[in-house]
Formats: sequence, structure tokens, C-alpha cells
Amino acid sequence: MNQVRCFNCGNICVKNGKTKAGTQRWLCKECSDSFTNPIDNSTKQFVQFQHWLFSKAVQKEMSGAGRSFRRKISKFWEIWSMPPKIESPMKVVYVDGIYLGRKACILICCNKRYVLGWYLCRYENSRAWEALMQRIAAPAMVVSDGGHGFRKALKRVWPKAKLQRCTFHAFLQVKRYTTDRPKTIAGIEMYMIAKDLLMIKDLGQAANWVTRLINWRIRHKTFLSEMTRDEKGKLRPMHERLLKAERSLVRLVRQNTLFTYLDESLSYGEELPSTNNRIEGGINAQLRTMLRNHREMSIERRIKAVFWWCYFYSPKPLSASEILKVMPTDRSISKLYKAMNERAELEDSIPTWGDAIVWHELHKSNSYPIYFWD
Repeated sequence: MNQVRCFNCGNICVKNGKTKAGTQRWLCKECSDSFTNPIDNSTKQFVQFQHWLFSKAVQKEMSGAGRSFRRKISKFWEIWSMPPKIESPMKVVYVDGIYLGRKACILICCNKRYVLGWYLCRYENSRAWEALMQRIAAPAMVVSDGGHGFRKALKRVWPKAKLQRCTFHAFLQVKRYTTDRPKTIAGIEMYMIAKDLLMIKDLGQAANWVTRLINWRIRHKTFLSEMTRDEKGKLRPMHERLLKAERSLVRLVRQNTLFTYLDESLSYGEELPSTNNRIEGGINAQLRTMLRNHREMSIERRIKAVFWWCYFYSPKPLSASEILKVMPTDRSISKLYKAMNERAELEDSIPTWGDAIVWHELHKSNSYPIYFWD
């Protein structure tokens, strides 16, 4: 049986009758304090909230039949789940961003088993990537789909980590220019070259693939040099989309990011990933399914839902009771922001060099001439 202890002195209390509402009253014999011990169901309600969020269940099926359930879980939407700090370096990590409409983007980093970090931004940029990566120990290799600003952030935060560009996304970029049914011979060959990129298993095959890419440009040089005029009368390449497809692959070859997974100094006999499928299919797909099951949520709640999913798949998530104790809320963040804002306003109000009143402007070392007063 759970013993009730006094809130003031911590001693064991005894029963002391009941209130008019029938609630048990307790008495502390040490400090003579009488009180009721209210039951806190927050932990139980939070577990129900978690079960509903990660399932296909609708609110009418939960305890409370909709309206009561929404009232019980409304307080949990104020909590922000914060990512852990990863101090042990990983061999391979995957990074990607998931967009929630046009208003927000959540950057995610993971390995084969866990979600290592997440960060909210408006769009992918180098500063957002840096904020995500600074809380994670530098890995040996990073697999990315080529998000905006990631290479710049990688050089700053993880300068020794090697980048592997997702080969499937490289193929999709070529497919976007050629379509999956190209009509020209050059287009068909370029599509097949990009598709064969997914089948490369060793350095010999990689060298043959690069040779095929170079020979394609030489073989179709005359065809690719054909020009035409657009609606404004400007001279443009007739097969501009094919040229863009070829440049996208050549750029990756020159950056030396296309065949990092074949580097023997990293693999040590172990097969390294060449695609970002772990985060695309293992995380982003499940996040989209969760958001689709609860499509009525606002943008803020969708962001927090993604945060909650990432947190419970992080290496060591806290228990429900600990989460309610330590995680920040909208109110605590607003209070902290207000305090920081007031401090900044106070610092701005203090005169700085060039703004303050100078003492010798109002005080003279010599006495004023008295003849000026005559």
C-alpha cells in the first residue's frame, strides 16, 4: 500500500476523516497539518495521448468520446520535446528534411536504429543544418540527398566527415530532365547511364560508369551543340534539358561525393549505404502516415507531432512522468523569451560610446569669466 507523506515535513500521515465531497483527509502527527491528497492522472493521460497520436485511432474511439478526450490532452500540446545531445561518434548517419506545407521544414538526422536529432526551420539552409549538426558527434560518413546549404554546414561543423550523395536522388534528378520515356537516342542513353548508377558495387564498375558518361558527351557532341531561339529571340541550346542532366552527374563526380560508399578506408569490408532510403522510407514515410491519419491538426500541432515521434525513437527517451517534469512548455519558453527580451532592451537603453553625456561638456575645469555677466 502506498503511504501518504506530509508535503511539509515528509513524515507518514494517517487518515483524518473525509471532506463534504467524500475525499479522504490526511493528518500529519508531527506538524499537525491536515490536507487532501489529490490524484494526478497526468501520466496516464499522456500515455493515452501518445497511443492516439501514433495510431490510426480517431478521437471518438478514445476514452472520453471526443470532446472530453480533447480537453484532457490539450495540455500536452504545450510541451516541446527536445532532442538529446549525441556525444559518441557514429560511423554512418543520414540527414534529410521533411516539409510541412510551405510554412515549416524539420531537419532530421538518424542512424540505422535511432533518430539522433531534429531541428525546426522555415527552409533548408546552412545555418539550420549547423544548428542540427552541432548537437551530434561527427560521424565518418554522411548520406544526404543534396539539400540546400548542407555542404557548407558540413565543412564548418563536421569537416572530417565524408559526404555520400544519395545515388537514387541523383538518378531522379536526371529522370526529371529526360522523363522515364525519352524520345531521342541521346536521351535514352543518358537515362540508362543514370539508372545503371544504382547497380554499381565496386570501384571498377564506378570507373567504367564514369567512362560511359564522358563518352556520351563526345559521341553526341554535334547533337548537343544544336541551337534554337526562344520566344524572346535569344539563342539557347536546343537540348538544354539533356545538358542539365549531364551536368548534374558531372558535378557530383567532380565533387567526389558519388562513390564515397566504395571507399575501403571507411568500409573495412562492411557494405556502406549509397542511398538515403533509411530516412526516406524508415522515418519520413512513417511521419507522413501519422500526419495523414490526423490531418485535422494545425501547423503548430503537426510540428509538435513530428517532434514527439522523433523523440520516442531517439536513443534513450525518458518515461512519461519524467517528460512532464523536465520538458519545456509554451509558457516556460515564452517566459524565458520575455526575460531575455527585457534584458536586451535594458542593455540597449544603457548609453554606449558616443551616446552618453560626457562630463566635461557640462563641467569646466577653469572658472567662468565674471565679466560675461555684466
